[in-house]
Amino acid sequence: MSPELLFQLQLVLGYAAWLLVFRVYVWSRLRSMDPFEAQRAIAALHSFRFFGLVFILPGVVSPDLPAGFAVFAAYGDLATGVLAMLALLSARVRPLFWLFVVAFNLVGVIDLIVDYYHAIQFDLPARAAALGAMYAIPILYVPVLMITHVAAFFFLLRPQSKAARSYLSLRKS
Repeated sequence: MSPELLFQLQLVLGYAAWLLVFRVYVWSRLRSMDPFEAQRAIAALHSFRFFGLVFILPGVVSPDLPAGFAVFAAYGDLATGVLAMLALLSARVRPLFWLFVVAFNLVGVIDLIVDYYHAIQFDLPARAAALGAMYAIPILYVPVLMITHVAAFFFLLRPQSKAARSYLSLRKS
């Protein structure tokens, strides 16, 4: 099997495995939480996105990793991680919290979509060896990031029932 096919197969299987885990263990729990707590849990996961800076760390990835992919991926992850941390830090100031939640999710999704575009543009599957040990990031970490961004947008965009709004307003009192 070619390296390109292996990379693509593993990426698809990464999504499949995370969707199964998410459906069985995470989705019902997030849906049972109030929207604020669900977004805090998602922000906590994304606060580790600073780890993407590894794509520009000499000696960890190969110098053959295309800079057009590595630099954008590294700084897009850093920006998303910092925004997620700011959301967590601003939890006591709800309007600011919600602003950072929207920001880290928008920046994060744009980052991942542009990373996919760059991966295709620079033929990353054929150069997968240049990722070195960081090969695990697009295969294991990126799928759960994208899935949780989709979940975050679901929670941001879904209308709350009147009963849920009443319950949340009572809890805030």
